[in-house]
Amino acid sequence: MIQVDSLNRSFGMTYALTNVSFQVAPGEIVGLLGPNGAGKTTAMRILTGTLAPTSGTVLVAGHDVSAEPLAVRRRLGFMPEHVPLYPENRVHEFLYFVARLKGVPAGQREEQLNGIEELTGLTEVRGRLVGHLSKGFRQRVGLAQALIGDPDLLILDEPSAGLDPQQNVEIRDLIRSFRGKKTVLLSSHILSEVSLTCERVLILNRGRLVAEEKPELLASRSSARHQIVLRWDGNRDEVRRALAAVGGVLEVVATPAGADVSLRSQPERWRPLLAEAVRQAGGQLQGMADRAISLEDLFLRLTGKSDTGARQPDRRVPSTAEGEET
Repeated sequence: MIQVDSLNRSFGMTYALTNVSFQVAPGEIVGLLGPNGAGKTTAMRILTGTLAPTSGTVLVAGHDVSAEPLAVRRRLGFMPEHVPLYPENRVHEFLYFVARLKGVPAGQREEQLNGIEELTGLTEVRGRLVGHLSKGFRQRVGLAQALIGDPDLLILDEPSAGLDPQQNVEIRDLIRSFRGKKTVLLSSHILSEVSLTCERVLILNRGRLVAEEKPELLASRSSARHQIVLRWDGNRDEVRRALAAVGGVLEVVATPAGADVSLRSQPERWRPLLAEAVRQAGGQLQGMADRAISLEDLFLRLTGKSDTGARQPDRRVPSTAEGEET
């Protein structure tokens, strides 16, 4: 569905994307991760045909985004991070307007919009003004407009931004329901969120693709250490000394409510031993939970050499043919 080969994009003397190549198969849900300035939005704008690449090839459903941008747009639904909405429109009125723009046949519009409003949880607010909606409901309207026309490909930029926990679960479940039916490329800066939704993760850093992996494998190979957060009632120092004595524990770092325990392997085998150490030291265990790896930690481990010192990648436009196509 998506084929990207040696994609470069420069703005003036700075590269936003450098030699990026990847593929997304039909029906696959893929996450595009990266910190601010990594190039995620630039990549999505190129994929949607709203920004031309400096060099390289980008095909969507077999259509070149540079040569056939309208053909590309007919096959996809796009939800930008900041969805352009008309605040004076009512929700259903706005979505009906989008359906007309996308060429949905008049006889099918109401049926299609009713189904999309139900899917995205907008039925109860379909008659309200868009300008009176909360941020979460505006995000839902943005997702709904992307679904209009039943596109084969969905490109979603930060689809969970502004949602409360319950809404987040609902939207996540909706996106997962597209697996095998629609191709989805979504961007985020939250690794844990993408790992619950996507089958594969692409990580951009400084305009370069630095990793491509299944979420669970990406997290597991990013560090030999695994962390567990413990909370207990009782003597703090004695319990921490007991935890440090457990085989497999590399480090115990005190926190206001307990401690962070670093382990040299997967935590499953160590949880009973940690709980017993707390009890033996006279503590009463109140909580034990895995600490999810942060995207920041992951980036430091994946790009540590390139982010420091003289080996930092040069993002200036080179004086070669690659940089002459701006």
